[in-house]
Amino acid sequence: MSLGFLGTQNINLDAKGRLAVPARHRDALDGTVVVTIDTEARCLVMYPVHRWQQVAEKVQALPSMNPQIKRFQRLFFGYANDLDLDANGRILLPAPLREYACLKKQVVLVGQGQKFEIWSDELWAAESDDEALAGLEKPQELVDLVI
Repeated sequence: MSLGFLGTQNINLDAKGRLAVPARHRDALDGTVVVTIDTEARCLVMYPVHRWQQVAEKVQALPSMNPQIKRFQRLFFGYANDLDLDANGRILLPAPLREYACLKKQVVLVGQGQKFEIWSDELWAAESDDEALAGLEKPQELVDLVI
């Protein structure tokens, strides 16, 4: 059983905005990924196509008469791009995605189990800062979680 996508990896985007997917993850991605924005943070989310299909069905099933849900759907699907890995295992991140997530040369690929997040190195440093985390109140679900 695969544990999914775990850990963090620092990666450099090339001059064209291509991201080299780590070799150990390429097979699990089956040559194509879907990348979209995270509407709660300035990062991107990268899904293997089979996982994207599951997520997309759930998002489409939400009641779009709710303005907040409609906005989420608009952004989530509006920014989504299906991207093929090239022969060297790279994906070309479109400019609007790079701009949204403030991606420049150095990025951080963050495993999230069944997907990846793609962060600028600066924003990831701020997100994972110990002092910033200490100021957050833990939701009850995390307090109750026994690991």
